[in-house]
Amino acid sequence: MKDLHQYIEDNKDRMLSELFDLLRIPSISALSAHKEDMYKTANAIKVKLETIGVDHCEVMETGGHPAVFAKKTIDTTLPTVLVYGHYDVQPVDPLELWESDPFEPFIKATKNHPEGAIIGRGANDDKGQMYMHILAFEYLVKSGNLPCNVKFLIEGEEEIGSANLDNFIEKNKDILSCDVVLVSDTTMAGKETPSVMTGLRGLSYFEIKLSGPNRDLHSGHFGGAVINPCMAMCEMLSSLHDVNGKINIPHFYDGVIEVSPQERAEMAKVPFDPIRYNENVGVDYVNGEKGYSTRERCTIRPALDINGIWGGYIGEGAKTILPACAHAKVSIRLVPGQDPHRVNEMFINHIKQIAPKGTKVEISATQGAFPYVTPITDSAYVAASKALEMVYGKPAVPVRGGGSIGVVPMFEKFLGKKTILLGFGLDTDAIHSPNENYSLGQFFRGVEVIPYFYKFYAELKK
Repeated sequence: MKDLHQYIEDNKDRMLSELFDLLRIPSISALSAHKEDMYKTANAIKVKLETIGVDHCEVMETGGHPAVFAKKTIDTTLPTVLVYGHYDVQPVDPLELWESDPFEPFIKATKNHPEGAIIGRGANDDKGQMYMHILAFEYLVKSGNLPCNVKFLIEGEEEIGSANLDNFIEKNKDILSCDVVLVSDTTMAGKETPSVMTGLRGLSYFEIKLSGPNRDLHSGHFGGAVINPCMAMCEMLSSLHDVNGKINIPHFYDGVIEVSPQERAEMAKVPFDPIRYNENVGVDYVNGEKGYSTRERCTIRPALDINGIWGGYIGEGAKTILPACAHAKVSIRLVPGQDPHRVNEMFINHIKQIAPKGTKVEISATQGAFPYVTPITDSAYVAASKALEMVYGKPAVPVRGGGSIGVVPMFEKFLGKKTILLGFGLDTDAIHSPNENYSLGQFFRGVEVIPYFYKFYAELKK
């Protein structure tokens, strides 16, 4: 593939123009007002895949937002790679913190990306990373270098938990059959530290409503005598961690698979700059579970976080009330050995037990995902590592990820195949936040790495 790098150089402007057209569609899966945008995005991806030479492509119903399926078969005796990605994006709030319209992408040189970065919702997560695969496939077909069969599954519900995709995969496991699943929806250890992510944390997500009196009460008449749901909610949630930063729920850690000292030592070899880390997130101090490093706390250990909390009067000026109810959203990141269904039941029971007398709890689990690990001895991992080294000029390292991709464990459950997490994002890319961005260098290097993955994987599977 001697012409690969030059092909990318010759087509950079067109590639970015196509991606920008996709980024301009506000495909926010969490908001029902954008239902038409979901179909618009799916159909735009379908048109592109048909244009670049897939044998078959269709927009398929999932029970929620649609998914795009496509395939290219060159020889049934060759291995098949299933490329997974998602076209849906997160909401843009708070809008006032964006430099410009979140759905009008532009390129800007930044401190972290002096070579330029794409600014816009979905630039990295996951339209930018997903589109690298489409462009890499385009090159392989045009150049006649495609060494194996390829299928695409690009969905529209990842940002809301892929709730309909398990049934979809189970129902369509025959057409989705493959030898390996390839995903770019994760981060690398660093811009000059190529890595393959070997694990993901799982997820449990809850919405809580704590009710007290039958209406908002005058705080002068009732304050000090009737329980305040907002104060009670704060006390309940603050009790969920102990003084050492561990999650304070009975039996929560039962079954957790501890990472060996040897593997922790290997992980510690990945460069980590605590000063840059703190500067990136705008803090001067970090904390968490005692006995673990910052990187370990957000990859190999569980985490419980309040994602939102509200209640009472929050308008301008004063309103002296005792609120009738309080609300909170809580997420728990899970590690191998933890089952989200069991954790859901455990958390719900615990919250009900610690709710004080005089209150009523309503709690529901709204999302869930299993944790995932893939071995570094797998042929697809080896192929990904070699592909990265071809482009970055140095050996790749294995890392664990702190996020969740609910569909990844589904592929293993229903298709019986492992997933390779070949992501090119960086921890400075502000995904899910205002001014989401994606390095131009990482975007184009991703387009270059992916064809080499196919090459090395096909060779290893012979």
